[in-house]
Amino acid sequence: MIHRPFVAHGLLLVGLLACLGSTASAQDAAPPPAFHLPLACPAGLSCPVQNYVDRADGPEVLDYACGGMSYDGHDGTDFRLPTVAVMEAGVPVVAAAAGKVLRARDGIDNHDGSDAAVAASVAEGLECGNGLVVDLGNGWETQYCHLSPGLAVKEGDTVAVGTPLGTVGQTGAAAFPHVHFEVRHDGLSLDPFRPDPQAACGLEPTATLWAPDAAAGHADDLAYVSPRLLNAGFAAGAVTMAAIDADIAATPPGADAPALVFFTRAIGLKGGDVQTLALVAPDGTVIAEQAAEPLDRDKAEWMIFTGRKRRGDAWPSGEYRGRYTVERAGATVLTAERTFVIP
Repeated sequence: MIHRPFVAHGLLLVGLLACLGSTASAQDAAPPPAFHLPLACPAGLSCPVQNYVDRADGPEVLDYACGGMSYDGHDGTDFRLPTVAVMEAGVPVVAAAAGKVLRARDGIDNHDGSDAAVAASVAEGLECGNGLVVDLGNGWETQYCHLSPGLAVKEGDTVAVGTPLGTVGQTGAAAFPHVHFEVRHDGLSLDPFRPDPQAACGLEPTATLWAPDAAAGHADDLAYVSPRLLNAGFAAGAVTMAAIDADIAATPPGADAPALVFFTRAIGLKGGDVQTLALVAPDGTVIAEQAAEPLDRDKAEWMIFTGRKRRGDAWPSGEYRGRYTVERAGATVLTAERTFVIP
């Protein structure tokens, strides 16, 4: 969703100066800011990028790495949380660069991420939900969207790198808990991963707006990974997206579970990807397996599970393993394994 509640943006691929700071004015000669992560992801968890800036000048979608992890017209970078349960525990959104709060909006409740809730936000002109714009000086601004109600700053406040601004939420046009982070220069949205709009896409090293230590402790969250495993675990029955978001994996099944189920949720999947799941008993027997049909199109996120009902009085004790693989164009691009123990 294009987030335009506070300011009318320009499009990414129009009329940007040949390179940042290339005009003769003192303002444009100033070096660009260096940005840090806009959220304080909890230790031991991952808060990866779900959607990058859409660099395509048309209905097609193109992220900075020549992939499709975006959607038409998306003008920011979406750092997501792994579950709604993590959101409800509270994850700070923090200033990625120092500046002064220009505008802020608060008081909108988190919603369930349904299509109806998102559509209602769009219809009301509240795509950003709770959010704020920070003036960095020299024509630079940052915008933060979809925060939970209860911002930690107000219009006119000065913030430093790392200053808490609020917490990650699911307000406005947000289908999942995340912070939409946008960088603008002279009113034009820029991609912090590849700020020169004339630069070709690709994963080769190039200039970025991220500080060298932008993701200390969470370097993988800035890495381009497609596909990426977001959640995996075990349950005692059929699994839903809502159950994953409620952290169903926190309590693995016991010996009396009516079924054993292994589930995964991944992001950045592409059309044609083939996912395979296997659930393996302590004696090495594969007790459930699924090789899904190739995906019909790119998927922002996708959940899949396999399992087996209990056939005796109790499940045998020991270590159970779940295996997950994704094949793309005949090559394995993701493998993961999870285990749990029935005493």
